[in-house]
Amino acid sequence: MVGEENVIEMTPNKSNNYCCGGGGGFLQSGFTEERRAYGKIKFNQIMETGADYCITGCHNCHAQVHDLGHHFGASYGTVHIWTLICLSLGILGPNERSYLGDDLKDVDVFHPETSLY
Repeated sequence: MVGEENVIEMTPNKSNNYCCGGGGGFLQSGFTEERRAYGKIKFNQIMETGADYCITGCHNCHAQVHDLGHHFGASYGTVHIWTLICLSLGILGPNERSYLGDDLKDVDVFHPETSLY
């Protein structure tokens, strides 16, 4: 789960990457079908990776990528980068794990106040 060998970059990536279509107020605009049609480019890009999770950096991206996966029938999970950081530090509480996949829900990095066991 951890390590460079488990990171799959999208193509294109970095400064040439595609926008998910959820930012700039589009997520809350009420134009759901238009937002999903634009987001299909990002959805296809995610699917081409074959990854189990798509890690996002902001709430709008998280909500859009999650919605795209649900709408188009994908099985990848969507996770905030800060969720993974908190998980690795042992400070992600049980109530914050509800949307994680079974492979991450039970990861227990010992911390006296948040340990699951």
